[in-house]
Amino acid sequence: MKKFAKLMGLLLAGTMLVGAVGCGSTDSTATNNSNGTNSSTVKTVQEGKLIWGTNAAFEPYEYMEGSEVVGIDAEIAQAIASKLGLEAQVENMDFDAIIPAVTSGKVDIGLAGMTIDEERLNNVNFSDTYVEAGQAIIVKEGSDIKSKEDLKGKVVGVQRGTTGDTYLSDDKNGVGVASVERFANGPDSAQSLLSDKIDAVVIDNEPAKKIVENATGLVKLDGNLTSEQYAIAVPKENEELLNAINATLKEMKENGELQAILDKYLNK
Repeated sequence: MKKFAKLMGLLLAGTMLVGAVGCGSTDSTATNNSNGTNSSTVKTVQEGKLIWGTNAAFEPYEYMEGSEVVGIDAEIAQAIASKLGLEAQVENMDFDAIIPAVTSGKVDIGLAGMTIDEERLNNVNFSDTYVEAGQAIIVKEGSDIKSKEDLKGKVVGVQRGTTGDTYLSDDKNGVGVASVERFANGPDSAQSLLSDKIDAVVIDNEPAKKIVENATGLVKLDGNLTSEQYAIAVPKENEELLNAINATLKEMKENGELQAILDKYLNK
């Protein structure tokens, strides 16, 4: 019951809106920060802030602790904002709303365990990558699904708008599922699996591990279906911000700060 309660808490977290942007947003410029990470100026949606869009039901990358969004991406956002002399502000939303929020100027960046892919590159630029990932399969204990091949003819749940959704919907790999059921977040799909409404869930590997930890009766199959890289989505017209983010990520990789963040959450 404790694990089930934690899962339900994650479900509620996915619906919460945190750090909403004020209606009177204006362009602003940030100059050199004290660490000298980037010498150019950057434009942001709101003066003095770096607003990042995410879906905070994707542990360990972003999730809720009380009213606060925490996780790998939250710490990266805070570090980037600090090094650019800005205040990080989060806007929590459905995953498939993040790219539109970036392109419409509602947020400055999308930072949400987001994989670089061709479709997204049509709408936004991506920073340098900061971690590798892959899609995994979750099933109920005792399921006859033991591998990708066993997904054929099954009903599989995914988080709407993710690469897991694309992987099964496009079916370029010949998986041949019976249907794809789309959910707002991973915990929602896991609850549907526990209720026997679907046969399996396909979601990113690290969030899959957390879902299984938090829900009795689910297991993650070994191996990944895909090989992916996460990066930060930036408006195509904001090259200065993209360059500043890349410079910051480079610094964080070189000084070990990025690896320390990853180790904190991935190597527990």
